[in-house]
Amino acid sequence: MTNVTTAQLQSKNQIPSDVQVRSEARKPITDPTLGIPVHVNRQGTPQHRLVTIGDSITHGFQSGAIFNTRLSYPAIIAREMGWKQLRYPNYDSPGDGLPLNLESLARNLQQKFGDNVNFLEFLPALLFLRSFLDKNEDYWERGGGSLLVNQREINHNLAVYGWDLRNTLSRNADICIDIINNYKTQDDFWQQTVAYHNERATIRVLNSARDANGKALTPLQAATALGAEGTAQTEGIETLIVFIGANNALGSILTFNVVWTDTGYDDMKVNDQYTVWRPIHFKAELDQVVAEVKKIRARHVIFGTVPHITIVPFAKGVSGKVTQGSRYFPYYTLPWIADADFNPKKHPHLTEAEVRAIDSAIDQYNEYITDAVRQARSEGRDWYLLETCGLLDRLAFRRYLEDYTARPSWWEEVGGAYELPPALQALSPVPDSRFFISGSNGRTQGGLFSLDGIHPTTIGYGILAQEVIKIMQSAGVKFYESDGQTERTGEVKVDFQRLVSEDTLISQPPRNIADILKIIGELDKRFNIVSQLLKRNY
Repeated sequence: MTNVTTAQLQSKNQIPSDVQVRSEARKPITDPTLGIPVHVNRQGTPQHRLVTIGDSITHGFQSGAIFNTRLSYPAIIAREMGWKQLRYPNYDSPGDGLPLNLESLARNLQQKFGDNVNFLEFLPALLFLRSFLDKNEDYWERGGGSLLVNQREINHNLAVYGWDLRNTLSRNADICIDIINNYKTQDDFWQQTVAYHNERATIRVLNSARDANGKALTPLQAATALGAEGTAQTEGIETLIVFIGANNALGSILTFNVVWTDTGYDDMKVNDQYTVWRPIHFKAELDQVVAEVKKIRARHVIFGTVPHITIVPFAKGVSGKVTQGSRYFPYYTLPWIADADFNPKKHPHLTEAEVRAIDSAIDQYNEYITDAVRQARSEGRDWYLLETCGLLDRLAFRRYLEDYTARPSWWEEVGGAYELPPALQALSPVPDSRFFISGSNGRTQGGLFSLDGIHPTTIGYGILAQEVIKIMQSAGVKFYESDGQTERTGEVKVDFQRLVSEDTLISQPPRNIADILKIIGELDKRFNIVSQLLKRNY
């Protein structure tokens, strides 16, 4: 770390006084029970074996869209449990999901223009993109996707992409339906993105979540309703996963702009102006979520920590580390901007000090989450901590894996670099956390993050599923073969060979990603077009 005090950083960057800027990342927790034993009554088998609450990661978002929900990490877990009753929404459409499936777009471009895309084909490619978007917009705004899904039972996967703590506490399907009903749909020639795509996605998750009088329920209320479907001896839910909070900081990466919360942080109508929640505001929201979770009749509850969102490859560190031994780069910008082309006066970016402050705030978020689990276990509740923050840290290629000197003092104590399953280690190249790039010879780097540079690939979701399964097994949850009756013995391992074959970015990578990134990079180098479009859309 450079020789600068916390007070200097806070003064220079207007960092709130409650953010404790740190020189080293928080040490991950290796014991999900926090060393606190709890007696668990395991009478009977709950009707709902797995219920999840969260954001895009739990929803199953990847490559810019929600589409492949059958391969979300909850779905992967349910398959390994031999439990085929997991209910989740689907988003089949001409464009393969909401709002924009970058993988589908890349494959369509490949089919239309071949493996190589060049500047001479730029205008035809733009016209093709407009047609691609137009079909998807028509489907979701005026076609089959605009119709309410006929479903009576509450989904088990209650996560919605883009949601933060307040959304999880307050938002429901009727709020989204009202927004869409008040929108006058129009087929604008140039504006072809799906209007209110998040609301449309939400309705598919939550429209069936209603009480006996038809009143719409929030995800927390929906889980409470599922938990109430148990008996006097047996809870309605066996394992409840709560993994929420990343979007309380992710806006800073999407916009390359740090705006700390202030008045109205808990008001959904105005809080979109903020990109990072102050720790005191995060805790106030978290306390309300925890209070609601305690009302849910779930045998086991797993709370996930918030990952350091600054690690995701959408925010690319440029110009080399600030000093030897630092985990940070001086600037973070869009992944297609080459180091030699980056201009801080021209391109959107975050600074080292801003990224450090965001990470420090997230470390405080995670201390609050840990304290909540600790308190619950002290009360006799069988709650566990899922160390997703530590998991991503141990996979951070550019931050830690390729730079031994930047590794924190606790690195070896928590197990060092995360060991990938053999099926992933056998891939060439071995998947890592860098931005996904592939060409005519296949994938050349990345593989754990999808084409949006923020969300996991299917094998990335498999890694998360594996970590959850470890906790579930330690809690005494039983896993069965696909027949749902033959109990599995020993350590349950995710079938990564199967996931590799199902992960089309890994098994059949588009052959034009490198060319597409090169063109986008050239546009930003010459005209700064893409950077300005991103600023406008976020």
